[in-house]
Amino acid sequence: MIIHENPYNMKKILLSVIFLIVAISGSSAQILKPITWQFGSKKINADEAVIFMKASIQNGWHIYSQHLKEGGPIKTSFAFTPSNDYTLVGSTAEPKPKTKYEDVFDMDVTYFDQEVVFQQRIKLNKGAATVKGVVEFMACDARRCLPPDEVEFTVAVK
Repeated sequence: MIIHENPYNMKKILLSVIFLIVAISGSSAQILKPITWQFGSKKINADEAVIFMKASIQNGWHIYSQHLKEGGPIKTSFAFTPSNDYTLVGSTAEPKPKTKYEDVFDMDVTYFDQEVVFQQRIKLNKGAATVKGVVEFMACDARRCLPPDEVEFTVAVK
């Protein structure tokens, strides 16, 4: 008995196998994103507002304070886009961080876990503003550190 294979069915089977291999390999190579950011504002009065920059940090992970000694991890930093609509008042404030010795950096480091809210006061030059900027940070857990990451933000102050 001679069996004739239908080339169309063979292509379907081959494509199904390739799709399955890609799906399996893609699920094991997930991108780690242990930090998520939210941004907002609150007007204090007609001439001043506060910009809030909140990091939500997955369990076991942490990010670093803005105030670290040289030679350690990448500290969290904020760069605000200059505008005629507002002026920064002072530097970006942060709550009191935790401190611990990290062998990998051979130094004490200050960090935040779970959640942290940074605050930047601004003077409104025209009563309202759109504040844009970038936050740079580095996330680590007990075994590894991810490369530094940047998140752009835009906050409307009305």
